[in-house]
Amino acid sequence: MYVAIAALVVVFDQLTKLLVDHFMNLHESRLLVDGLLRLTYVQNRGAAFGILSEADLPYQSLLFAVVSLAALGAIAAYAWRLPARSRLPQTALALIMGGALGNLLDRARLGYVIDFVDAYWGVHHWPAFNVADSAISIGVVLLVIDILRQPQAGEAPQPPRVEPGPPTLEQDAGSGRAVVDTSSPVRSE
Repeated sequence: MYVAIAALVVVFDQLTKLLVDHFMNLHESRLLVDGLLRLTYVQNRGAAFGILSEADLPYQSLLFAVVSLAALGAIAAYAWRLPARSRLPQTALALIMGGALGNLLDRARLGYVIDFVDAYWGVHHWPAFNVADSAISIGVVLLVIDILRQPQAGEAPQPPRVEPGPPTLEQDAGSGRAVVDTSSPVRSE
């Protein structure tokens, strides 16, 4: 299931980038929601959200590709070791892996990443991003939520709450009479 999530992220990311590349010119911008959202075609040679895009480092694209591959390997190894019932962190890691792979495909194929979601509010402007960046961000937020849900180090997990259950009829061993037992606990979680 988690491989399918990562694959869907990659497919949706690459499809949206293909549409932007095909139907828009570089730096063209189209209004979607006035005062909030535009489609703007940008070629990002830096990291996520345009970090280091102006750096012009030697072998910059290769450097980002190697870092992405190393991150993908580390994430895959970590995800592989998680218990099967760890749905939230596995979903988060699948989103991160799909996003990293989507941007890596752009770097390998084009030497840059296509960004197109341009969000702003008044004078506040967020750097352009894409579906892959969004998946990575959502995955990181889900991982933080999972970490915050875990018991702190040194804290014992809370035992299940025990409530008194309905009375039961038992037979007294000595007299053979029926006795009502109200001490039978019922567990609720």
